[in-house]
Amino acid sequence: MGVLGVSYGSRFACLADTLCRSWHMVRLFIADKQRNPFNLRKAQETGGEHVVIPDLDVREIVKFARRHAREISFGILGPEGPGMQGIRDQLERETGIKMICPSLQYFLEKSKVRQRKLLQEVAPEANPRFRVFDPAEIPRERVKEEVYRWLDEVGERVAVKPDAPATGKGVGVWGDHFRTREEMFQEYFLPSFAKGPVIVEEKLEGEEFSLQFLSDGEHLVPTPCVRDYKRAFDWDQGPNTGGMGSYKDRGELLPFMERRDWEEAVSIAERLHRRLKGEGRNPGLMGVMYVGYILTREGVKVLEVNSRWGDPEVMNLMPLLEDDFVEVCFKCLDGELRGMRFRERASVVIYAVPLDYGGYRKYSGPRRVRLEEAEELRKRYGEDLRLYPGSLEVRENGELWALSSRTVAAVGLAEDLGRAREIALEAVRRIDGPLRHREDIALREHVERSISHMRALRSSAP
Repeated sequence: MGVLGVSYGSRFACLADTLCRSWHMVRLFIADKQRNPFNLRKAQETGGEHVVIPDLDVREIVKFARRHAREISFGILGPEGPGMQGIRDQLERETGIKMICPSLQYFLEKSKVRQRKLLQEVAPEANPRFRVFDPAEIPRERVKEEVYRWLDEVGERVAVKPDAPATGKGVGVWGDHFRTREEMFQEYFLPSFAKGPVIVEEKLEGEEFSLQFLSDGEHLVPTPCVRDYKRAFDWDQGPNTGGMGSYKDRGELLPFMERRDWEEAVSIAERLHRRLKGEGRNPGLMGVMYVGYILTREGVKVLEVNSRWGDPEVMNLMPLLEDDFVEVCFKCLDGELRGMRFRERASVVIYAVPLDYGGYRKYSGPRRVRLEEAEELRKRYGEDLRLYPGSLEVRENGELWALSSRTVAAVGLAEDLGRAREIALEAVRRIDGPLRHREDIALREHVERSISHMRALRSSAP
């Protein structure tokens, strides 16, 4: 049975690993952004094919899939880029291959304005106070007056977000990127306003977490909560990144959460799903709904909604999936998905990244990476340690070479959070190359700080 994979980074390496653990005889046909050594090996071992498409152009992916259309049963999307270019719509139209990701119209990350307006309809309590500034409606000579009037109402502590996807660029947050309204307006608002609508919303105080759901177009199935570490440096310093690591506790909840927080988060996502679905089953919704939340003194609020698995958050989940992932995919395709079971264990993901990732320092030297010492730890930890290469390329001579983004993810699995962290940390320290990592992912003091923070916020709630 063939599975098409569209890959960039460690996220899909983890999905590929999970697919290959199925009792089905899976053959992997992977369209990859580079020669990822893990994906290349899995494709070869399973009798499939690995092809490099540097820009993940949808037309080239469709050509690759068409060559193997008779062998491929379904496809799985890793990064969101091809999804926002309509990969599912084109694949199904031109090859008949079903792709487990939403169709183009349901990629909500294409418009932050649409997200906020939908949430305002179905779960207004989950929205921060926000206002949309649209250049089609507000003359440029009046926009400063309008923005400042809004700041007078909502306060200086705001986040500025362009409507269209900007891969993190263009988003400005008070205290992190600007400290005066003039700085906010000139450096973050105006450049985005010149390109389209901009959201200015209140900055929320609380503790962040994410929930990833899988939809079969009718049912929405939640997975356990995960905490991501976005900042480049220890103790949440430096610029935001794609994610330096993450953790999952033993059960569904994180240490700073209560059961009611979980129920509220799931309810918000279910209401959004029902609004998008309409009456009956809507196959266009089939795929992942990733919701980023923040737990505040007023309850659970939504930060973002995406239509793909989280990176690194999916790596906290898939190694603990009890169900056969291929069977899960078939149930999703058939509209029969009722649940997903996960082992009650903790997991910690720590990324090794290039020295210049996140603005740490300039580096122009050789980027050779060796994984042998880290892999050697598998003899001690077995399946409790997973290594998933990301922005790493295998060259013709067999050398591994780090590219510009997150290089290798080390995943530790254990009965408790502390032990899972020890396994992941020991492995990431043994990756040889010009790389660095955060030392505080799932650190007990960091977790306790989140617990204390939420205790203080709850005690001050009105």
